[in-house]
Amino acid sequence: MPALPKAQYGLEELYLFPYYQTREDYNRRTGHEPPPWNPNRAPKAWEDPKALESNRRNVIYDYVVAYAKNGAPLVDAHEKPMFDLLVMTKDEAATVNIAPKGPTVANVAGADVPEIPPPLRALEASEELFMPFFSVVAIRNKDFQPLEPGFNRNDRALLQSIARKLEVT
Repeated sequence: MPALPKAQYGLEELYLFPYYQTREDYNRRTGHEPPPWNPNRAPKAWEDPKALESNRRNVIYDYVVAYAKNGAPLVDAHEKPMFDLLVMTKDEAATVNIAPKGPTVANVAGADVPEIPPPLRALEASEELFMPFFSVVAIRNKDFQPLEPGFNRNDRALLQSIARKLEVT
């Protein structure tokens, strides 16, 4: 998949699977009730529906953003966010674990740990991970050239060339 025609964009543009913000979002988008919240598992807001088809016990995702235990993105020697492998059982990969959220829910046991990051597609040659803000990971399109706003000298040169071709002066 080619890089998006934007200067920068969020990680959600690279997600391999749908990401569900809440239990209600999961229900609305899938038509199914999410599994009950399990405080003994890390929060996980995505699922790989084909994981259960694997002949192996574990599945491996090649590209996830690497995070420290406190949830901060890990960076390389150039201060760029890093990728890591994600290995999990196929049963874990095939299910979500979304904590209850909302105004009537507070201090949900087990929801205070970093969530399992969603797998991403590989970056294109013109894409790179960067942090536009502290602890926020995004993608930069290194080849993106924004259009100059308004009428510029290139536009004028093009119109003059057309006028000469049409012999209009």
